Parts: sequence; structure tokens; C-alpha cells
Amino acid sequence: MAGLALSPKILHGLDFGAPAAERDIGRGLEKYFVESPTYQRVEAGDKTIVLGSRGSGKSAIFQILARRERSKGSRVIELTPDDYSYELLSATMAAENAGSWAKHGAYAAAWKYLIYVLIMKEVARKGMRLTRGGAEIYRYIRDNHTTTGMGPLSLLVSYLKRLEAIKLGPIEAGMRTRELDRLYRLEEIHNLLPSLKRVLDGVRVVVLVDELDRGWDSSEDAQAFVSGLFQACVSINALHDNLRVYVSLRQELYDDIPALYEDAQKHRDLLETVRWSEDSLLNLIARRIRHSAREMGYAPDVLDRAGDIICWNAVFGLPPGLPAGRSFAYVAERTLHRPREIIEFCTAALNAARDRHPTLPLPLAAIGWAERGYSADRARDIAAEYRFQCPGLLSVFDAFRQRGPDFDRDDLELLCLELVTGEIRVNAASWWLQERSPENLIETLWQVGFLRAKSNGDERPFVGAHEVEHLNLAAVKRFQVHPMFQSYLGFSQS
Repeated sequence: MAGLALSPKILHGLDFGAPAAERDIGRGLEKYFVESPTYQRVEAGDKTIVLGSRGSGKSAIFQILARRERSKGSRVIELTPDDYSYELLSATMAAENAGSWAKHGAYAAAWKYLIYVLIMKEVARKGMRLTRGGAEIYRYIRDNHTTTGMGPLSLLVSYLKRLEAIKLGPIEAGMRTRELDRLYRLEEIHNLLPSLKRVLDGVRVVVLVDELDRGWDSSEDAQAFVSGLFQACVSINALHDNLRVYVSLRQELYDDIPALYEDAQKHRDLLETVRWSEDSLLNLIARRIRHSAREMGYAPDVLDRAGDIICWNAVFGLPPGLPAGRSFAYVAERTLHRPREIIEFCTAALNAARDRHPTLPLPLAAIGWAERGYSADRARDIAAEYRFQCPGLLSVFDAFRQRGPDFDRDDLELLCLELVTGEIRVNAASWWLQERSPENLIETLWQVGFLRAKSNGDERPFVGAHEVEHLNLAAVKRFQVHPMFQSYLGFSQS
């Protein structure tokens, strides 16, 4: 197929979707969702812990999974950031060093208690109490969990406080051990698990715990909160094939929690990391273009026959003298290969062009009209994303202004040395720089996506941390500020 001509009227209805899956689910996400092998492994239940960068599509996977499970008659329980708060937990719970208060095990027990109670509440609803085992569960919920206003966080904290009171309270050692053992073993509900298994013979229950990174503060409680959930997830998923608990978390937070790192070998087979390539991002955008065109009355059979790059060129045009897809490659290169970024960049270009060029395809200049604002937004977003690990990171980015995007290793190490010694002044919040060597700082800037590297003797272009799993960064001699940040820093774009 040589090309695809879209009517100018489609320009006004063209919609690349909302950057957040929670809002996009109502705008057509189900119709243009990319059903990747990653999603298929999660849906099959082979993988229950979903890792990925912010904006990589973890929530989209959970949104689609929830919809499809409900359509099949499954009971779905969704725990969102509104259901938990690290700040409240830190303010509520005693410090771990107060009486050797072992928080990891306590949070694991509390999470198991909370999730089991939520599951039993779900299956104890009207109509389920008459199933095998349902009556016992119904009576327990009726007698113990009918208090109105008791949300998931309150239930979690209440169990933690029971553990804390015994662990830190003035109780005789032997009695304290027995009481703690009862709570850690979930004795209150343990005898109901056989009944729950009988109920699960006839109904499937799916629990989704999403966006654990929202409000992450790297505190003692935040780390125990997540590591305890992972342990609880693995334990609960062993109860019955019709019960699945899924958890999503940002990759860098997973890597930064010692308790998870130490237990990595135990649950590595349950982990699924969300990754995108340039081709899969193009497919994501092409699906959204086809969806918008169909909604505006364009012939579905014509759209279905059009390849992804043809759909792209129908909107953004084929640049004169450049190969097909070069304009998309330019856009993709200015992302860290996250769907949210490509959606935001394309939406910004579309909005910038609507008033200046009210027809399709848009000129290549539309991408340039949007790039400066997009680049500034992404620089701020990445700095905010790492605000707890690297506070004041945006001021470190700003230190690269007027220095050009390309560096050999000696020049980059000198700049980083000036940053870590304070010779170049940055935001006062950037205390962490004092703990870094120039080599450590280069590693940090590489990991957050600010720098790309070129392997010695490699004919391939510069690559970022999101593109390669392993790279001997210590041996790299050439670096480059990632193109996503270059417009923000005032570098001319090629």
C-alpha cells in the first residue's frame, strides 16, 4: 500500500489517548491496547509482579486485565494509591529500632491479613454465602468486619498496631512470643482458609495492587510496606489456582529495597519487566491513529491494511528527502521508550499544529514546534521521579547548559568532579552529590536516562540505559546528553 490519505476533519477528532491509563480506559484503551507478550504472560498468571519505569504501561496492563477478568465473571479487587499512604504509615508506626521491631515480617503478615479479609468480603457478598464454605466466611465477615468507614489502609494499620503493641508493650516474654506467633500465623483467619479454598473452586478472584511508587519516600516503612507485600503476594498465590494477586512497582525502587534484592532468587520467575522498542512504540501510536480514524467514519478495511509507518506518515507526513519513518525515529529518539512520553510528544505536536496547519498530513515542523515544551516537561518529570534518591536533580541537569551535548570521558569526569566538590553550585537539596565520585555520578546520570553512551569500537549510535541491559560503563569513552533533554538545555537540534 503506497500511502494513506486522511480527511482534514480527522485532524480535529484525532486523539492519541490520555497519558494515564486510569483516564484512558474510558477513551478507548481497550480498543487500541497493545497486547504484547508481556501482557499475555501476566494475563496467564505466569507473572504476578510487574516492574517497569514510570509511564511504561504497568497501569494499562492492570486496567485491561481488570476489565477482561470482570467480563469473564471473575471477582476483581483493585487497590490504588488512594488506599495507602507511606506518610501516614511512617507517622503511625514506631521505628524499627524501638525494641527490635521487625517490620518486614510484620508488614508481610499484615498484608496477608488485609488481602485475605478483602477476598473474603468479596466472596461473602449476597449470593456467595450459600456456596460450599461460604457460610463460615460470611459469619466471620459479619461478626468482625462490618464497621463502616474501615478502608484498606485502616485495616492494614490496625493489624500492624496489634503486632506493634505486643512487640513493644510491657508483656512477659513467653506470653509475648505466643501472642506474636498467633498474629504472624494469622490464627484469627487461618481456620477459614480451607473454606475459602472451597469457595475458590467455583469463583476466580483477582487482586491488583497498582502504583506502589505513588508518594514513595524511601522511608523505613515504605520499604517494609513493599517488601512485605511481595512476600504476602507469593504466599497467597500458592493457596489456589483461581486466586491471583498482582503487584506493580517501578524498577528502580525494586532495585533499591534491600529485602527484595536479597530474596530476588526466590521470586525471579514471577517478575515481568515492561520494555518497549521503537517498533512497538510505533505500533502503539498507529493503533491510536486507526482508532480515531474509525471513530470519524474512515473505512476500517483500508485502515487495517495500512502498515504502522503508513498510518504515522498519514498524520505527520513523509519528510522530503528522508526515508519513511525518519520523523518517527526522531520522535522516538527523544523518549526513554516509555508509552507516556511518546503519547505526550505526539499530542503536543498535534495541538501545536492544529491552529497553524489545519490539514493532514502535518508538516515535520510540527514536531519542532512542540519539542521545547516537551523537553522541559520531561526534564522536570525525570527530576521529580528521582526526587527522593537524588533531590535537586534538575539543577544538576542545568549544569550541562552551554557545554554542548557530546563529551569524551575526561571532560565529563572533570565536569562531574566540579559538581561533587561543589565548585559548580547547584540546588542546596543536592546533598547526595557529596557522597558521589565522578564515576558514581556518571553512573547515576546514565541510570536516570540523562546520559547516553557509545561503546568503544561500536558502529552503533549512542544508547541509553533503557536500550541495553548490560554495559561496561567504566570502559566507555564517549557520552552524550540524551536528545530528550537537549532542547531544554538549549542545544541546537539536528
